[in-house]
Amino acid sequence: MFYQLYELNHAAMAPFRAAADAMRLVYANPLNPFSQTPFGRTIAASLEMFERTTRRYGKPDFGLKETVVGDSKVAVREEIVWSRAFCNLLHFARNTPSGHRDPRILIVAPMSGHYATLLRGTVEALLPSADIYITDWVDARMVPMTDGTFDFDDYVDYVIEMLHFLGPDTHVIAVCQPSVPVLAAAAVMEEANDPLSPSSMTLMGGPIDTRINPTAVNKLAEERPLTWFAENVIMNVPWPQPGFMRPVYPGFLQLSGFMSMNLDRHVVAHKEFFMHLVKNDGEPEKHRDFYDEYLAVMDLTAEFYLQTVDQVFMKHSLPKGELIHRGKRVDPAAIRNVALLTVEGENDDISGVGQTKAAQTICVNIPDDMRMHYLQPDVGHYGVFNGSRFRREIAPRIVNFVREHSRSGKLSVKRVIRGGKSA
Repeated sequence: MFYQLYELNHAAMAPFRAAADAMRLVYANPLNPFSQTPFGRTIAASLEMFERTTRRYGKPDFGLKETVVGDSKVAVREEIVWSRAFCNLLHFARNTPSGHRDPRILIVAPMSGHYATLLRGTVEALLPSADIYITDWVDARMVPMTDGTFDFDDYVDYVIEMLHFLGPDTHVIAVCQPSVPVLAAAAVMEEANDPLSPSSMTLMGGPIDTRINPTAVNKLAEERPLTWFAENVIMNVPWPQPGFMRPVYPGFLQLSGFMSMNLDRHVVAHKEFFMHLVKNDGEPEKHRDFYDEYLAVMDLTAEFYLQTVDQVFMKHSLPKGELIHRGKRVDPAAIRNVALLTVEGENDDISGVGQTKAAQTICVNIPDDMRMHYLQPDVGHYGVFNGSRFRREIAPRIVNFVREHSRSGKLSVKRVIRGGKSA
């Protein structure tokens, strides 16, 4: 009943939230003389804090309307080019001149509670240099029960289907959680001698082997049996959502877990936001934009969540060579023609240093000249795929690696990076 109570609480707060928002507009209106006083700004700030902390945050937009290709600004059009019940494949179509050719990259966004828009910065940084596609996972509570289930095998199948749809010489980037199913998909395709296997595979901050430098997230999975997770965090979608009665791992539980890991940081951020509003200084829009994204969460299907906890964090099936897909063992040693780049953050507290690099060890048959590992100094988990260091240090390395290992052999390589830790 917990999910139902959560929904009822949101519904019960709706009129109070609407009243608070209306009163905030009154006190923030420049025509109101109180809006120019500390008293008025304090009231307006308090009302905004109440409204924001009781709001349900909807799915954000990517909002990427243009990019720079070469020396020219070009328009960007977002379009759905492939669709299944639990995922849409988005293409950021650039209005480039006829004949212009950049590598085709499929970004597999994490299905771990947040929407694909969490990778807006990743897409934005790569758009000038690549033709970008991204998995836009669907909130499980919006998928009717009649559309069936979605488990780990389905995830791997989706990745393979998308690579088939995109065609030859496609490069794939997996950010965090999808590193395991993406590596599994590459292994399945290579073992089948699939000509549409990706040209390169970039794994970023992913839990390939969580026995290495285990974090608090990893230890939580090992401290409790799978039955505890099934009994305590799996709930049925309440009415009147389209996915009514679908068993899910609710996004708000995942969000509460993420926030509790750095609770003091979030408390300080909200306190500073409140004081900036009262003093009428600072840049509150940055706070609003960040938390509009961070607090927007989606539900995961119960079967996918439980299998991920079991296979990735408890049994460590992939690095042990025991992962099964559709009744057959997944063999990373089958990967021979897919170049491998692994990227980690020095201060990552979700996927510890070495967990992603483990892919280099288990993919034993990738030639040395087709593999690379990079450890980014001074960044945490989110810095691996977003922020200034990602744009300055990591994104250029990804682009160079992708261009070097394009099977067409017609893409130019631009060496523009220095420093950092590469191996």
